[in-house]
Amino acid sequence: MASSLSTKPFLRATSDALAGLGSLQSPSRLSSSSVTIPSRHSHPKRLEIQAAGNTYGTYFRVTTFGESHGGGVGCIIDGCPPRIPLSESDMQVDLDRRRPGQSRITTPRKETDTCRISSGVADGVTTGTPIKVEVPNTDQRGHDYSEMSKAYRPSHADATYDYKYGVRSVQGGGRSSARETIGRVAAGAVAKKILKLKSGTEILAYVSQVHGVVLPDGVVDHETLTLDQIESNIVRCPDPEYAEKMIAAIDAVRVRGDSVGGVVTCIVRNVPRGLGSPVFDKLEAELAKACMSLPATKGFEFGSGFAGTFLTGSEHNDPFYMDEHNQIRTRTNRSGGIQGGISNGEIINMRIAFKPTSTIGKKQHTVTRDKHETELIARGRHDPCVVPRAVPMVEAMVALTILDQLMAHHAQCMLFPINSALQEPLETSIPEPVQVPY
Repeated sequence: MASSLSTKPFLRATSDALAGLGSLQSPSRLSSSSVTIPSRHSHPKRLEIQAAGNTYGTYFRVTTFGESHGGGVGCIIDGCPPRIPLSESDMQVDLDRRRPGQSRITTPRKETDTCRISSGVADGVTTGTPIKVEVPNTDQRGHDYSEMSKAYRPSHADATYDYKYGVRSVQGGGRSSARETIGRVAAGAVAKKILKLKSGTEILAYVSQVHGVVLPDGVVDHETLTLDQIESNIVRCPDPEYAEKMIAAIDAVRVRGDSVGGVVTCIVRNVPRGLGSPVFDKLEAELAKACMSLPATKGFEFGSGFAGTFLTGSEHNDPFYMDEHNQIRTRTNRSGGIQGGISNGEIINMRIAFKPTSTIGKKQHTVTRDKHETELIARGRHDPCVVPRAVPMVEAMVALTILDQLMAHHAQCMLFPINSALQEPLETSIPEPVQVPY
């Protein structure tokens, strides 16, 4: 909600003080012509403070709305190019990967998460106008949160929402719930489709760590990794042996009413060169912000990450070479596909750390809203490990970032004929033209 602060008292006091300068002038130092105070008769401007935080992107903009136990959730997508074939089924695939109740290692809440597009699409193609996507909430149990209306869940957003707003939605955590990410995943599916059509760009994420089970480097081939490999098991780890170990680790804490965290690795293949801008809008900085905006995130690593600090410059540098297609490439990829904040065409890779789920079935010490110490056993249905369901969420935020940067790059650097000696066209393949009915 916007609020305003009137500037009238400040302006009046300033004007009075300036008017008094005439009586302070020394004839030997200031003359009447040496100080000129312009007279302004226009109305003073209002200072407005706007509380935001629900919109991401500059050119491809996404605003999410809704709460965990309200009527529903969704998003508004603005800036989507026109004439892109789009239907609910394009989004539903990723929404099904994100939805609860998929397996024993996810929350048992039963939601179909069926989406509906209510604007921005006509005759099966985007119109260039805002796209509204809605998903109703159907399996709500508000009474599960009666204790939480009085006591704060440790490490959750209950207390900080009260600190900021002085009021909060108790049921399910409101906007702090992972259910908010439905809008992100729906919009991310659109972004992934556009990136695939425009530049052949692919975004894949998978679970690379659950608690103490860590997938060793090099086990997954990022050049050949497929979605089917990732989706072949309920934990979304492409290696079957380590997937079983991860599932066992989640089962062990699930039966005790506890939780564990983990790491999601995300790669981006066929990335156009030149995405990202110096110096504050570096591509890895934008990706970090996007991924760290997801619920339960606690860390972001890019390329060699913290492990790179143990190397020397000669060990860490990525040597250039000319490949068989006369393209400049790097023999190694410790830079993670980005150098100087700008994509270099190699595979982008990053890792995002997720904490253990805050809401657990064990008794915990806490404080009530009226500031009395107490104990709480949180009720409701929650993931023993958020990481498997976080995979499509990470893909979505990465897709939104890459598409937004692609559109920014196109607007600035592709408006006029490119320098063909150094730059490349954005398209790797020309998609079939869309037949628009009239």
